[in-house]
Amino acid sequence: MILPKVRDPRFTTIRRGGTLTDADHRLLALWAAECAEHVLHLFETVRPEDPRPREAIAHARAWVRGEVGMMRARAAGGHAMGAARDLRGAARHAAYAAGQAGAVAHVAAHELGAAAYAIKAARAAEGESESAGRRECRWQREQLPPEIRELVLDDQRLRNDICWSAFTP
Repeated sequence: MILPKVRDPRFTTIRRGGTLTDADHRLLALWAAECAEHVLHLFETVRPEDPRPREAIAHARAWVRGEVGMMRARAAGGHAMGAARDLRGAARHAAYAAGQAGAVAHVAAHELGAAAYAIKAARAAEGESESAGRRECRWQREQLPPEIRELVLDDQRLRNDICWSAFTP
């Protein structure tokens, strides 16, 4: 479970009664795609013939550019999660990160799922190494656009417990 029980209005678009601008929603999707892509190789070395996680990341970016609709991006995210189901460890987490990135078009709060699963993938790739997770978290934070930096960092503080403490410094 990576989504809070009560929706944070900062992750709901203005047209749906929240405070999130479309521009910031797109930035969240791009950041989530970057987080997922950073660990994608952990999936692709195990399943090089399965394009679903890479396609989910591509669909997230295509949604940002207005080339695909939300439903297509979300569906691609679901297919990436399907690619993870029979796997374990780093490959599984990397595919879930891609799936979460694809789902950001539908629910902006999935941005943290992409980041948390990427951290889990990095940890698993190095024998459940906490230091690998911290390095991945630092890398992710370095990629944050200034416009959404404080929003995401606050979200990490608020949801760290339901995200397997992935964002603990």
